[in-house]
This record gives sequence, structure tokens and C-alpha cells, in this order.
Amino acid sequence: MKKLSLIAIGIFCLIIAAGVFSVIYFKQFEDYQYTTSPVQLADDKNYTAEKLSSLVDSLNIFSVDFYQKISENKQDNIFFSPYSIFVALSMAYEGAQGNTAEQMYNILHFLQNDSETQGSFGRIYNLLNQKQIGYTINTANAFWIQQNYPFLPEYINLLQNYYMAEANELDFSKNVEAAGIINAWIENQTNGKIKDMIDSGALSEYTRLVLTNAIYFKGLWENPFDPKYTYNTDFIVNSSNTIKVDMMSLADCTFNYTETNEMQILKLPYKGSDLSMLIILPKENNVSLVESALNTANIQDWNSSLQEMKINIDIPKFKFNTEYNLNTILIKMGMIDAFSETDVDFSGMDGTKSLFISDVLHKAFVEVNEEGTEAAAATSVIVTTSAFNPTFNADHPFVFLIQHEKTGAILFIGKIMNPVY
Repeated sequence: MKKLSLIAIGIFCLIIAAGVFSVIYFKQFEDYQYTTSPVQLADDKNYTAEKLSSLVDSLNIFSVDFYQKISENKQDNIFFSPYSIFVALSMAYEGAQGNTAEQMYNILHFLQNDSETQGSFGRIYNLLNQKQIGYTINTANAFWIQQNYPFLPEYINLLQNYYMAEANELDFSKNVEAAGIINAWIENQTNGKIKDMIDSGALSEYTRLVLTNAIYFKGLWENPFDPKYTYNTDFIVNSSNTIKVDMMSLADCTFNYTETNEMQILKLPYKGSDLSMLIILPKENNVSLVESALNTANIQDWNSSLQEMKINIDIPKFKFNTEYNLNTILIKMGMIDAFSETDVDFSGMDGTKSLFISDVLHKAFVEVNEEGTEAAAATSVIVTTSAFNPTFNADHPFVFLIQHEKTGAILFIGKIMNPVY
């Protein structure tokens, strides 16, 4: 009898433990099932399938062009969100005029002040922030204007309606406080992955506008890697540098795959099938072969030639952060006047030509492991006024003239070395 009681108690404990384990197990996936709360939708009533496709083509062309510029002469890891940069620049572009607008068009490739294009921006926003199963992706926009600065109502309305940009006012003369507020918003929107985005020194009493985009993604693999098959091995950086990495491994699984004479292309889907990772691996240890072939036409060809097949794959785990000031890259791409105090024209923002972009900043984070991928990025476009109130403090030697106003004739000239003579 005593033995039966012990058995019953043991069974009861196993049932309780199984219940607790189930709660813990399923709780870890809870965040991936749906977005945390319904989001307000952008105005997409004017979008058309044709304009939406054209806008995506523009984004992808920008993505490849930007990658080619940012990777020039770089041997370091590269990671950025072209979507985030594209959207933040687009919000600035909506206020550009004249040659400034033309130069920005040449790198963004979409028509300005076009209701169908603006509706398509809204459509992409709505699709990305829709109810999701198996993954989480959120993107958000905001703009921060100097208190009481007279931006044009039509520009503000455009940002709010089509980009769903949250409107905020700040006193940028309190630059530490202002940077803290913007950074807190970005950190919150990226689930804590992007911190200290803007250094307070980038803001000043002459700052008039900060445009921000944030994007966050976390997804589980459709076919997760079993950690027990992860092994430590060599990763050959180049002919003179080999490092140890944790290599994830999957055997005899069905994936979409193709190859060319020079490279292998593999698609790894995330749960929900809305998103995937495309890995392009050179057959020889020469990643420049991939970079030289990286263009939108080839990417389309690679995707269209993928076929399901059984394959064994080994991919390293990785996790890193990147941080960029994009001014130089964008100038190299042809966006010159936007950074010039004298040639700029953002009169579509405030009706004047006194605003210019002082900084375009970007930060990104990525982690790839056995379960899936977590990634986040943010972009900030800082717009400053070229009009300022100079300080004239004659506390050192100077020269002075007394002249005839009508003719300009100099009547007296002098130099002050010591006012107290």
C-alpha cells in the first residue's frame, strides 16, 4: 500500500512538471505569434499594384547600389537595413525641391508628390505591420521638430498620413535632453537592440527637424537547427586568417537551392512563409565574385531558378552590431546639394531654402542562431538651419572705418589695440 502511494505521488508530480514545462515551452513562442497590438493603418487608398511593384523595384535598386558603395574597400562585417534608410530619406525627399529633389530622385528612383506612390508607401507599411504568425516584424516612423518652427502643414500631413510618422516637438537647444528622448523612442521601437542612436553633439540650437525610422524583426526558422549538432570548427576568413566558429548543421532537409558556375544560392524560410533569408555563397573563397554579380536582375534570376531539393547545410552562428554615418556614402551616390548650406532646397518643408541635412545616421543589429534570426535597425536624418544669429564680441584688437554712406568714401580708419588708452 505504501508502495502504491509513492507511485501515485510520483505520477502526480510528473503530471505537474509536464504542465509547468508545457506552459514555459509554449510561452517562449508566444511573442512570435502575433503583433503585440493592432497598429493604426496608413493611408493606402491610392496605391496600385503597378506603383507598389515600381516602389519595391526602387527600394531594391537603392539597396544594391547602397551596398556597393558601403562595401567599397571594406573587409569588415556589413549589415544595414536599406528599407530603413530608404524610408527615412524618402521622408526628407518629400520636402525637397529643384536640384536637391532631382539628385535625391536619382538615388531613390520614385516620383515625388505622386498620390499613387504615396499610397504605395502606406501599403508597404500596412503589410509589414499586419497580423503575423510565426514571426514579429514592426516598423515605425517619427519626426521631431523644433518647438514653434513653422513647417508647412502639407508636409506635416504627408508624413503623418502616408508614412504614419508620429509627430513630436522638442527644444533642440537642450540637446542632451532632446537626444535622450529620440534615443528612447528608437530603443523602444527596436526592442532594446538599437541604443544611443544620436549623440547629443549632433543636435544644437540650429537643429530644426529629425526624421527617424525604426525596424525590428524576430523570426523562427521553418526548419530550426538542433543545437546538439552545432560544432566548433574553422572559418577561413582569407588565405592568412582562420578563426574558430560555432557551426550550425542540418542534414538531408528540403530547401530551395540553385547554383551557378561561381556560387551557390540557398533560401532559408522563416515560419509563416512571409519572409526568408537568401544566402549567396561563392564556391571559391572570393566574396568579391558575389559582390560584383550583386544586382537586382541577378537576384531575380537566382530567386526564379531556385528548386526544392534535399541538401545538407552548415552555417555559422553570428551576432554583431554596425554603426554608420551615411553622409559620405550618399554624397558619393550623387546626393550632394542636400548637405550643402548654399545649394540646398528643402523649401517643400518650410517654404525657405535655409534647411539642409547635417547628418544621416544608421545603426543595425543582427543575430542568427539555431532558432532563427533577430534583427533591428534605425535611421535618423538630422535637418539643420543655415540661418543663425552670429555673436560679435569685440574683446580683442580690431580695425574700424568711418565711411561716407552714399559714396562709400572712407573718411577715417583706425585700429584698436587698447581701448583704455
